[in-house]
Amino acid sequence: MKKFWNWKTRTVMKTVPTVEPETEPTQETVEERTLYLDGVIASESWFDDDVTPGLFADELNSGSGDITVWINSPGGDCVAAAQIFNMLKEYKGAVTVKIDGLAASAASVIAMAGDSVLMSPVSTMMIHNPSTIAAGDSEEMKKAMQMLDQVKESIINAYEMKSGLSRRELGKLMDSEYWMNANEALEKGFINGILYKDGTDDEARLSAPSALMGYSPVQIQNSIMEKISTKCRIEKPAAEPVTDTGRKADDLLERLNLIKNHF
Repeated sequence: MKKFWNWKTRTVMKTVPTVEPETEPTQETVEERTLYLDGVIASESWFDDDVTPGLFADELNSGSGDITVWINSPGGDCVAAAQIFNMLKEYKGAVTVKIDGLAASAASVIAMAGDSVLMSPVSTMMIHNPSTIAAGDSEEMKKAMQMLDQVKESIINAYEMKSGLSRRELGKLMDSEYWMNANEALEKGFINGILYKDGTDDEARLSAPSALMGYSPVQIQNSIMEKISTKCRIEKPAAEPVTDTGRKADDLLERLNLIKNHF
């Protein structure tokens, strides 16, 4: 089974304030748990799978205390996203979500489960309508459309709880496949803050295997465009020394047109 999540645990010293104001705070050792969601959410089957959701829940509840969830995912299975959302909401400790690359589609739904949701200033969030593949007669197509409408309404529930935006506005954003940078996501209420912006949160992402490397549609598009640009690049001719040749304006325009047509 290919896992799209990964846990990291480290031991840190935490300052614990005392009840007595004049008493010095104490230091205690605590385990800091970090969950990484990288790549496609449930790239293999999760729906009708009794093993994978249970394994995720067991690992989530194997420890205690607050957790940090780093997200870098283009999305995936909405059923898996719904269950992970519920598991994180039910978790007894505080859940802090940090988006360091991409939280798109189903991954954006999971992000809404955080008690606090933060985005890197160079990360992106995308929300859109759910989609499916259906086959059959017109009645089957109608059932598929009704199902998608209900799934959309359930997704809006998560966005509405976090952002406070109206369902109508959220529906329109989803219809347009809406992309947000950190500033806009904060303005619309999808997140609570931006990482590193005020200099108070300088936590770096712990090293973790990233299944998104080479998968992100944005990365692929940028890579292709760079290769096309390299293949199609035409070297500019070396500039000739500028001298007063006494040429007429028509001669200069003709020369400029030749250079323009070359490119």
